[in-house]
Amino acid sequence: MTGPIGSLLLLGASGDLAGRLLLPALGQLFDREESRREVKLVGAGSEDWDVDAWQQRVRTSFADGKVSDAAVQSVLDTTRYHKADVTSPEDLRSLIDSCPSPPALYFALPPSVTVAACKGLQQVSLPEGTNLVLEKPFGTNQESAASLNMLLAQLVPENQVHRVDHFLGRSTVLNLLGVRFANRLFEPMWSNQHIDRVDIVFDEQLTLENRARYYDSAGALMDMIQSHLLQVLALVAMEPIATVDAVDLRDAKAQVLRACRPWDDDPVGSGRQARYTRGTIDGREVPDYTAEPGVDPARNTETLAELIVEIENWRWAGVPFRLRSGKALRQRRKEVVVTFKPTPHLPTGLQGKPIPDQLRLTMGPDRMALEMNVNGPNDPLVLDRVSLDVDLNPGRLPAYGEVLAGVLDGDPLLSVRGDTAEECWRIVDPVLQAWREGKVPIDEYDAGSDGPASWD
Repeated sequence: MTGPIGSLLLLGASGDLAGRLLLPALGQLFDREESRREVKLVGAGSEDWDVDAWQQRVRTSFADGKVSDAAVQSVLDTTRYHKADVTSPEDLRSLIDSCPSPPALYFALPPSVTVAACKGLQQVSLPEGTNLVLEKPFGTNQESAASLNMLLAQLVPENQVHRVDHFLGRSTVLNLLGVRFANRLFEPMWSNQHIDRVDIVFDEQLTLENRARYYDSAGALMDMIQSHLLQVLALVAMEPIATVDAVDLRDAKAQVLRACRPWDDDPVGSGRQARYTRGTIDGREVPDYTAEPGVDPARNTETLAELIVEIENWRWAGVPFRLRSGKALRQRRKEVVVTFKPTPHLPTGLQGKPIPDQLRLTMGPDRMALEMNVNGPNDPLVLDRVSLDVDLNPGRLPAYGEVLAGVLDGDPLLSVRGDTAEECWRIVDPVLQAWREGKVPIDEYDAGSDGPASWD
């Protein structure tokens, strides 16, 4: 940890990400802390905004986050906005000089602009203690991720780089760790000796939602599996840690990802892809993906991706981890499902076929359900299926609020380390290449369905 940060320099402050997610989360962070942080917010963007326009932007965004008037006013009293070319070394130097203390530079920018801004920073003398905060994607493949990491290493030490993954909001991380490591019931069973398979699923009812400019060049595999779901896999599969700090946690995640690869090391057979066609979701008509504004049908972009990976170590050898994510599906699912191996023997006299026990860890809202077999309600010799459910602690802040809290505390616990960002690309690069070469067909599914009828 580098210690608390006193200045937040938001590059791209006039953009959608800043207004829709970052500023509301920042307001909630300030509002929910008993002693409000003394953080000066400096915005920079391409819009030629005066003081009133910027303050209205902050006020409106904070209102979206239901922030108290006192917290709003505390920020408005000190915040400033500058029209700037965030790729210009001169403008960047001036922005940093306007901060009263070494800042956290948040790149709320498109990936290519972020890289250009970082190259501009090479010509700027950064104050000691400066932190850099980047949104995904971290590169477009393993080679470009490594190149970006080399660039960042020339600017600040690795523990001052925050590669943001809002999927790793503190409550979700701590709930996963608490269930595993604070219960003797689970950790001794957490291996290939007792677990048959693990499914990590993020199914959305949302469609393209005017994101064609980014999504149509990325697709479900790159957008969700390469980053978010592999990070969740690392948390689920890592070895027990001694302490919940950035060093131990990120070392354990890196160890898992280094051992991870497509199932049977087969980039063709380990994955499948599909794209939604016209349909209905909760009474809302959805057009064919290729008819969405901004979509280029020639790209053959997938909106549903599934990848089965294996972890080649003693604990997990032979256990398939299925990673699935898609858009325009019938129901919203964001969960980890751990399926245990079947019961080896059912005593004579008990009737019914026992279903393997399953542990479901749902994220956002965080819930846990243990599905198991018990005696039936009428005849105790007939098996019945029950689910033991509990709501897990939702945390004090939304995911982006937790991410910003870590940044302003100078704590990289929730940030993706450079080597793991590269490992995630190493895992999916051969699969992406096989899909681009047409070696894996792209199936279709009706919007509002569970996916292609031919899929399990």
